[in-house]
Order: sequence, then C-alpha cells, then structure tokens
Amino acid sequence: MTARVVLAYSGGLDTTVAISYLAKMTGGEVVAVSLDLGQGGEDMESVRQRALDAGAVESVVVDAREEFANDYCVPTIKANGLYMGQYPLVSAISRPLITKHLVQAAKDHGGTHVSHGCTGKGNDQVRFEVSFMSLAPELEIIAPARDYAWTRDKAIAFAEENNIPIEQSKSSPFSIDQNVFGRAVETGFLEDLWNPPTKDLYAYTEDPALGNAPDEIIISFEAGVPVAIDGRKVTPLEAIEELNRRAGAQGIGRLDMVEDRLVGIKSREVYEAPGAVALITAHKALEDVTLEREQARYKRLIDARWSEEVYDGLWYGPLKRSLDAFIEDTQAHVTGDIRMVLHAGKAVVNGRRSEQSLYDFNLATYDTGDTFDQTLAKGFVQLHGLSSKIANRRDRQFGES
Repeated sequence: MTARVVLAYSGGLDTTVAISYLAKMTGGEVVAVSLDLGQGGEDMESVRQRALDAGAVESVVVDAREEFANDYCVPTIKANGLYMGQYPLVSAISRPLITKHLVQAAKDHGGTHVSHGCTGKGNDQVRFEVSFMSLAPELEIIAPARDYAWTRDKAIAFAEENNIPIEQSKSSPFSIDQNVFGRAVETGFLEDLWNPPTKDLYAYTEDPALGNAPDEIIISFEAGVPVAIDGRKVTPLEAIEELNRRAGAQGIGRLDMVEDRLVGIKSREVYEAPGAVALITAHKALEDVTLEREQARYKRLIDARWSEEVYDGLWYGPLKRSLDAFIEDTQAHVTGDIRMVLHAGKAVVNGRRSEQSLYDFNLATYDTGDTFDQTLAKGFVQLHGLSSKIANRRDRQFGES
C-alpha cells in the first residue's frame, strides 16, 4: 500500500519543503491541510496553491474560524483559562482542532500517516501527537523537525537541490504562532531573559504608553458566552475580533513570561491576546456576582487544573471532559452585563449587572434598610474559630519549651 501523509501545512518554508521531503522519505504522497483560524496575513487560496506547486497531491483549506471561536475559545473563556495564571492558551487550544481536521482529511483522502512541523523541545509535538493517538491511533506519525533534525538551513538546501519553489525572504529571528485568540512569539534575542521585548515583536497591540483616549465598553454574556457588545448582538468570533481591535488599541493583553514547559524546561514567551484577556477579565467579574461562594472557590481550582490539562495536550482526555462538565454546570447563571474601561494596557471593570446576581443590596448595605441580622455574628465567629482555638490551646500546653 502506498503511503499517504497528511501534513499540517502552514504555507511557510519548513512545511512547504516538507511536502517533497516526506514524499521522498516515505515513497508516498502528501496531502496538505491548512486551517484558517483567524490568523490573518496571507490569502488562504495562495497557501493552498503553494502546497500544490510544491508537490502535494491534494491541498485542503478549512475555514475553521467560527468552529475555533465557538468550540475552543468559548470553553476557554468559561474556564477562565490561564496557564500559570497568565497565558490564555492561544496555541494550546488550536492544536486539537487542527488535529481533528487532519484526522478527517486522512479519512477523506486515504491517509496512512500524519505529520507536523514541531521540534522535540516544544509543547506542540505533545498536543498534536496525543490528540492523534486519541482520535486515530491507527495513523503513523512523522515529525521531520524532530525525528530527522530538520533545520531551516537544511530546508533551504533541500529546496535548492530539488527545485522546490520557495520565497527567499529574510528569516525572522522569532518563532511566531497566531490565531484570532492571540499571538505567541519566542526564540531569537528573547532567549536572553534580560533582553526587553522590542516594538517589532508586536502586531495585535499598540504601545499602551501612546495615550489613546479611554474606551468604555459593555460586554454581555448568556450562560458564560459573550453575546453582545454595547448592546449589539455578536457571535463569539465577532466578540473576539472586536475586542482584539479595541483592547489591542489600548495595549491590553501583552504578556512577557517564563513558563514551565511540559517537557521540563523553562521557556520565555511573549504573548499578545487583547480579546482573550479582556473577555476572560469580564467573564471572571460576572462570575463574582453570579456564582455561590463555595462553588466559586472550587471552580477556581478547576479552572487552574483545566488550563493545565489543555496546556499539556490533553484536550481529548477523560479528566478534561469531566472538568468540562463541571464548568458547564457552573455557567447556568453566568448571564448579565459587565462594563469596563479599556485604557493604558488595562481592562478595568467598573460596572456589573445581572438579573441572576447573588449580590443583595439590602444585605450588603451599612445604611438604613440593612436586613443583615448582626446579632447572629457573635455566635458564628465563636463556632468558626473554635477548632483553631482548641488546637492552639493544646500547642501552648505541649508544644512550647
């Protein structure tokens, strides 16, 4: 049986050269699959044609923007998904979707292998391959950059030797991955932790020091899903795109962090995620007034664990599915409006309203009309502190010299 490799194709140098390289290594054919995740830039038809020109027997382009927003970004917003409390999982949530479409292409086009361009140092190799193993374990996996020590120099030399049409452009010193939910930049001079990011790193955000006038915005949610901005109904994709523009103009969503990679090393990453950061900030604020105290406390633990599972490439794992069920249950009453001011790199919430709010003005007020029975507080405090009181009495008796 002739091998047929389904390749995750970005349209760049490495994956363009990989088409011919994989065909040579396997003695088979290559099907290129490209997804539009709202990353912008080059026209997807040009990407499709480039794959064919480079020798692909089929070139599949999928407009997955709405699917990405609805089925991957929205769950991340509901989970307040931030790895290490900072990173909004920009790349991590795109990999299982790309994998899903590669598996479908393998079914449609008789694929025997799947391939990606990830190295052995990164998280993405895990995200792709664990997802492949979960969805289609019968497919063999090839990772040229990792398995064959594929480098840019080797790619260019191979292209020249085999007359592969590539555009000889100046090589970026950075590794960049982007989609509608954000942008990730690494390598180059960022590998020296003392070097500050330069202006040319950023594409989704303006310098927060520019002094743009504050932008007040109202974001409306229904059951945890963003459904309107300033009273105008939007889809999740439209909400992310508008917040990318408006929060990006204020420099919101810039992150410079050293994160703990799954493979055990620390890596410096610079992120831009204006829409993601603004929406998660608003969603958290609405949960503060609609989730019961103990439920909210536990959800914060679940949110952190959900983010770790997704970061670690376990989108299709059983624990993540169970966490999804818990998170979805908590969103039943997360409906209402959040008003926030976007300015100078910050999204600051200054108004909250919800018909399903648990905030009771008459219980919270210190003015006339207060319905909170303060006579109950004395006994509550005594009982709440009783176990600590007894333990400390024991420690004083037996634990002190």
